[in-house]
Amino acid sequence: MDAQSRGRADEIDPADQWVLNPQTGDYELRLNHSGADSGRTPGAPAPRGSRRAGADRESGGERGDAVRDGDGSRRGGARGGSGRNTGPRREVPGQRGRRAANGPRGPEGSGPDTAGRRKRKQPKGRRKKALIWTGGVMAFLLVGVSVGGYALYRHFNGNLSTVDVGDAGNKDVVTANAPLNILVIGTDKRTGKGNEGYGDKGSTGHADTNILFHVSKDRTNATALSIPRDLITNIPDCKTRQPDGSDKVIPGTENIRFNVSLGQDGRDPGCTMETVKELTGLKVDHFMMVDFNAVKELSTAVGGVKVCLAHAVNDPKSHLKLPKGESTIQGEDALAFVRTRHSFGNESDLDRIKVQQQFIGSMIRQMKSDNTLTSPTKLFKLADAATKALTVDKAIGSVPKLTSLAKELKKIDTKNITFVTLPVIDNPAEPTPITVVVDPVKAPQLFSMMQDDTSLTEVAAQKKAAKSKQDALLKGTKAAAADVRVDVYNGGEIPGGAQQTVTWLQNDKGVLKSTNKANAPAKVARTTLAYAPNQADQARALAEMMGLPGSAMKKGTKDAEGLQAMVLTLGADFKGAGTPLTGPAKIDIPKASADKAECAK
Repeated sequence: MDAQSRGRADEIDPADQWVLNPQTGDYELRLNHSGADSGRTPGAPAPRGSRRAGADRESGGERGDAVRDGDGSRRGGARGGSGRNTGPRREVPGQRGRRAANGPRGPEGSGPDTAGRRKRKQPKGRRKKALIWTGGVMAFLLVGVSVGGYALYRHFNGNLSTVDVGDAGNKDVVTANAPLNILVIGTDKRTGKGNEGYGDKGSTGHADTNILFHVSKDRTNATALSIPRDLITNIPDCKTRQPDGSDKVIPGTENIRFNVSLGQDGRDPGCTMETVKELTGLKVDHFMMVDFNAVKELSTAVGGVKVCLAHAVNDPKSHLKLPKGESTIQGEDALAFVRTRHSFGNESDLDRIKVQQQFIGSMIRQMKSDNTLTSPTKLFKLADAATKALTVDKAIGSVPKLTSLAKELKKIDTKNITFVTLPVIDNPAEPTPITVVVDPVKAPQLFSMMQDDTSLTEVAAQKKAAKSKQDALLKGTKAAAADVRVDVYNGGEIPGGAQQTVTWLQNDKGVLKSTNKANAPAKVARTTLAYAPNQADQARALAEMMGLPGSAMKKGTKDAEGLQAMVLTLGADFKGAGTPLTGPAKIDIPKASADKAECAK
């Protein structure tokens, strides 16, 4: 519907201006029914055929909306009652080059005259919530540390770039009833005019800024874990997909900076995903990647981002100059703000991470404001900049798939998004510490909480966690120790862990029917206990002995036969026989909420 029939131009819902033609897979401009001006989204390039459309309106002709029937098929609007849409084809800006490559397409769908009909819109509150979350998650993109911006408008599919990461990620968009882990990478690749002063000259793009965005299984909360680029860690072997479709294995390396998990020696984002998995024990489902230019373009598109400084800043290296208190920044100033290392704290990368987290939280609040949601121009520009900036894994490399992902993310209240930085300490191997290493106490605790899907915020879902389906597996009758039958495999880091556990079970717990099966086929991050439904009482007994969390319980679908044993596979979280594996409920580390404003110090 156009602006005139709505009453005010700023009330246009830009998402209503484009519809998907399921027959062609392209997005087409929706025109009005009344012969008035088409209400093209402000800021959008004029689509092809607009002159012809104007001629149709001048002659009093009509073109109906492209609408969908209940079965999802498209019925093309008719002009002049012909029953066929014969007007010029509309195509979304950014897809014209693809049309030339793909060749001409056949005629559009036909059907009865549907002028005057339009798809029933969602209630205003629901539609606004969706826009809030789509815009809110896009804020993360501004510093290359987020999950978002991918589906503000459905007609930007052609802007997206993809990388095939093979088995490194999830082949599906999401896994039902499971947590979701998205790695967002901000690279130091310098694209765009005026970015010569940032990053390494000629860099192919290293993992400069990194956030692992962990979304809970029930979608009530999320943890945004910042991983320092100067963290010394191990990079595992990783398989990269070559242009000819073949796979190449990039050898791993030990005791090296995290940021070289991307770009160095031909490593792609899949290698960074595998590095995060080895580091945290969390399987990464998808990645999203942007470079420096995205910060400038997106912050400008949204009309600026509010930041707060505890003191005035004048940094000649980043050219950042801001007064004490609140300022609104965009473009070059926004990039300088998230890149500066010499204006806050002790001038380390860790302090820069805090500033970036503040910037992200502020951007989310800006996206929730009516100033953004009611401005079609801002929304269009923001979506255009975001989709052009994004590179994602192939599994989510289309707008329909990203839209499905957005629907999962929009369920989270911003007050339940918690920003944390990976707990680290100075590298003890360096006389004058420059790099950092994982905190041997707090980091494993945080990883354990995330692996157990424990929220870092007080949410209602946390109070009912004990009633969850997974934790319910721990409740019920328990078999006697003498009746517990289990095979133990070692997939952890402790040599001889399986034998150590069997010895402890037999001598200390009376589980005489336990067997050492030596090493598992591969190392695993989490300890698991696989059992059949008719072994549930045995599983509960063993879980209680070992202190296994509900997330470790893997109940099968078929009953065990005869003397079949359960399978206990020790993971990297196994610290020794008799040491409970249940993660902590709370952790004492600095945290920040996306819902609260803080001033950079």
